[in-house]
Amino acid sequence: MKNTIKILTLVMIVALTFSCKEERKPNYQYMPNMYESVGYETYGEYPVFENEQEAKLPVEGTVPRGWMPYELEFSNQGYQTAKDSLKNPIAYTEENIGKGKALYDIYCAVCHGAKGDGQGILVKREKILGVPAYNDAGRAITEGSIYHVMYYGINSMGSYASQTSIEERWQIVAYVEKLKAELDGKEPRVDKLNESDEPSNMIPAVNAGDVQHAEETH
Repeated sequence: MKNTIKILTLVMIVALTFSCKEERKPNYQYMPNMYESVGYETYGEYPVFENEQEAKLPVEGTVPRGWMPYELEFSNQGYQTAKDSLKNPIAYTEENIGKGKALYDIYCAVCHGAKGDGQGILVKREKILGVPAYNDAGRAITEGSIYHVMYYGINSMGSYASQTSIEERWQIVAYVEKLKAELDGKEPRVDKLNESDEPSNMIPAVNAGDVQHAEETH
């Protein structure tokens, strides 16, 4: 019994001794590549580069491949121009409308409702109020205004330009137009393509009044 007490006492002393140790020297590195990167860090500073900075700004005037700017401004005039002149460049095929529905359910239905009647789950829970139906006469939305609002946002609705591609936004527009027609009691637009027609995923240049709106799909 006495030996057991002595052993336990010794173990406690050793444990306390090691627990109070303050070692600032790094331990052995068994896999140094995990600690020391071979490549350059994105925002690292290295003397081999000009100004010793690895990350560089793009050359002035360049744009990412597969992307072109949306020329209409974030203003009342820009919104009105889009509403009056901007047209959906993709065909209203069942495929595009179906893809638009899938995207709508992800990004839009939570506020605007599955039917586009402004009765999404957040509205029903009174987290967001004042979401109008798509067939609201006061708004008189068009395909151009729908796209413009998705690109820039409006009021409490934020922009979805970073979450969706150009083609995806136009597919959502096609589905919103379908919901609007159903709310109005009209037959939704569905395009039937011939073999000579352009593929549904090709987006040509679109004229918006005097503003050239040319975008390409991803």
